[in-house]
Amino acid sequence: IEEHYKPQGPNDRIPTAPVSIAVALADKLDTLVGFWAIDEKPTGSKDPYALRRAALGVIRIILENDLGTPLTGLFGAAADQTQEIRERVSMIGQGDFELTADAKIHNFIFHRKLAEWSEFHKEPRPDAEPLVRAFRTEALRAFSVDLIAFFADRLKVYLRDKGARHDLIDAVFALPGQDDLLMIVRRVEALGKFLETDDGRTLLAGYRRAANILKAEEKKDGEGAFAGAYDPALLALPEEKALAETLAKAGAEAREKIAGDDFEGAMRALARLRAPVDAFFVAVTVNADDPALRLNRLRLLGALRAAVHEVADFSKIAGG
Repeated sequence: IEEHYKPQGPNDRIPTAPVSIAVALADKLDTLVGFWAIDEKPTGSKDPYALRRAALGVIRIILENDLGTPLTGLFGAAADQTQEIRERVSMIGQGDFELTADAKIHNFIFHRKLAEWSEFHKEPRPDAEPLVRAFRTEALRAFSVDLIAFFADRLKVYLRDKGARHDLIDAVFALPGQDDLLMIVRRVEALGKFLETDDGRTLLAGYRRAANILKAEEKKDGEGAFAGAYDPALLALPEEKALAETLAKAGAEAREKIAGDDFEGAMRALARLRAPVDAFFVAVTVNADDPALRLNRLRLLGALRAAVHEVADFSKIAGG
């Protein structure tokens, strides 16, 4: 009972016994989800309900106890605990969360029509429950994204105090579906070690060159113009063939390592791209006169960018 309040500050001890961990996390997540559901969030330096402290407590309990715990599922579990929060979350589409405009309008009309039907027939609409669940799922997704962003800011503070780089945290959080704090920290640590090596620094430079070329050409051809697969039959020079071959093998290995939470192994796989990337930019003219060759080479660079983004969004990394 005493330990469920802990930690009450950055230097307070954290609970380590399983039951203490469970009730401490439940208390803090219930507080955070409840206040987010009524749209009461810290603004500027004002945090009258100590929500930043609650989030930091969740972060410390998870990381210092080495717990792999995706946050989105915990938010949903906390939102399910009371009828008031369930109702509020189901109506989030009328608030400030990042639903599309169409989803907000659809959500508003749906709830109004549901109320009108129930009032006219003097009984609940028979298919109301699955419809409510569907809208609530979308609303909870937007709600979770907003709360996870809050956790990202708190995690930056926590890791910065331990000497980690905030840009590496941004690079990992930019990937979709990042809500497991322990895995995020392990990715950040692996990325930091990788960028301290010659392979890491050189690959980062090659990535930036590829990303800059793609960005410039996408302004002409449109965003996503080079997202399609390149055609191996159009790889004319030995250097582009070598890059394509290494990219296929290194990308597949990196994905396999990531699936097994071996982030350092994924970095080692990508390190094999260093030499073929360097050779490609020395020997290959990306913007060839032949439109088919140009498109194919840009798609190859697009595949390189996508493979690197499996590990982290290198565009978020500072410097250079």
